[in-house]
Amino acid sequence: MDRPKTVSERLVEHRFESRADQLRRVRQLVRQAAEAKAAPSELVDCLVLAVDEACANIIRHAYGPNRAGDIILEIDYSAGELVFRLRDFAAPVDKAALRPRELNALRPGGLGLRLIREIMDSYEFLAPAEGRGNVLVMRKRIHDA
Repeated sequence: MDRPKTVSERLVEHRFESRADQLRRVRQLVRQAAEAKAAPSELVDCLVLAVDEACANIIRHAYGPNRAGDIILEIDYSAGELVFRLRDFAAPVDKAALRPRELNALRPGGLGLRLIREIMDSYEFLAPAEGRGNVLVMRKRIHDA
């Protein structure tokens, strides 16, 4: 017998320029979405941090300091899980080169992926259907379904 397909609810769809001054609004949207679904307050703070780090990485590494572009943030809720999708339009990233830095390596930077890995239940990098850019999908269960 087939299981019924779970319906996903779109909580946020926000397109913004890849600039650090846009991240305040992104943090607000993540907080509002997580709070709207009654995520515990400590978890809300962690989710805000993880999405902020992911966006900062896109701005800093995918686009770089002298290139502008857009980022699309989508947040969906389905069966007790929040799904965060970040889409950029930069050159495709080398997924094999993306590794969280070891904590004992004393150098600045490289902690964004480690934070994402520690906070989220899962994350994956996908190629967009249109073939241009990158998609990061992060998932976090906030309630038992």
